[in-house]
Amino acid sequence: MSDRHISQHFETLAIHAGNTADPLTGAVVPPIYQVSTYKQDGVGGLRGGYEYSRSANPTRTALEENLAALEGGRRGLAFASGLAAEDCLLRTLLSPGDHVVIPNDAYGGTFRLFAKVVARWGVEWSVADTSDPSAVRAAITPKTQAVWVETPSNPLLGITDIAAVAQIARDAGARLVVDNTFATPYLQQPLSLGADVVVHSLTKYMGGHSDVVGGALVTADETLGEELAYHQNAMGAVAGPFDSWLVLRGAKTLSVRMDRHSENATKVADMLGRHARVTNVLYPGLPEHPGHEVAAKQMRAFGGMVSFQVDGGEEAAVEVCNRAKVFTLGESLGGVESLIEHPGRMTHASVAGSALEVPADLVRLSVGIENIDDLLADLQQALG
Repeated sequence: MSDRHISQHFETLAIHAGNTADPLTGAVVPPIYQVSTYKQDGVGGLRGGYEYSRSANPTRTALEENLAALEGGRRGLAFASGLAAEDCLLRTLLSPGDHVVIPNDAYGGTFRLFAKVVARWGVEWSVADTSDPSAVRAAITPKTQAVWVETPSNPLLGITDIAAVAQIARDAGARLVVDNTFATPYLQQPLSLGADVVVHSLTKYMGGHSDVVGGALVTADETLGEELAYHQNAMGAVAGPFDSWLVLRGAKTLSVRMDRHSENATKVADMLGRHARVTNVLYPGLPEHPGHEVAAKQMRAFGGMVSFQVDGGEEAAVEVCNRAKVFTLGESLGGVESLIEHPGRMTHASVAGSALEVPADLVRLSVGIENIDDLLADLQQALG
């Protein structure tokens, strides 16, 4: 019986899927196979299918099996970074002349990949508000091969109805790609809602401790999984064994961490909504959020990311970031520690002047798992 059938419960899969006891010693944690090549049992006689660690490594295999199980997919692939995963996916799905629909609110690095790298390869793209299914339908052309979605989105926390957009993509003969980094498979499983591929930055919540960089692709289509694996090997941007081990360790506590992230973020959003200097709070857990009903339908909880706008414009937003003490000023997200940043000058500087430009008065929070009273007090003093 494969690991994916140990249990249907997420918390059990997170701990056991891919984590087979070491056959030599019985170690309950998979070893870090810090190795580049493998002794073969005769020419072409691969022991366990391993020959060279770019092609496959046992520690990475354990992580990939874990990721596939958690997302309810058939094939998981681990990469050196989230953008490496995205690059492999785009070069697998697309050819020069093809078209992709991308969201009007997306991670700056993803936009840069489309606008500055993939576009030079002859791939066309257009922007749509993916929270509006009719806008996605209108953006699709006869050349569209993929629809790209982030939900919740980065940094405006927009929500896309995955099932509705999946049907639109399917009707057009295109594939739906969902970046599930913010939600994680604990809160949301896009493949079960009709998505074709799930993308992750493993650097974020999956690793969970701000000590590893990685990315992943998961698909339920075995044929597509084989194509992605071929391109992964051909391109070579694979996750190393130690990085794979760190993410595999992080996955074991994902459920309990996400519960705490979500609980803290809800309280932070409530407090910000009552603060006199805050003009707008963006959090799908708030009933007034335009995507709240869809999020409640397709997510277990609402996650640990909160964005808000402040009175006084860009300089006031920057000052809030600089005044924070418990919230660390830094890029990235999803670690156990709380982070604060100014997207316009930091993570999303690459979208300045484009249709994806973010508001200058926006502050983004990655709400950690510290004591909530400390987090609330820190934000209150930072807001002044």
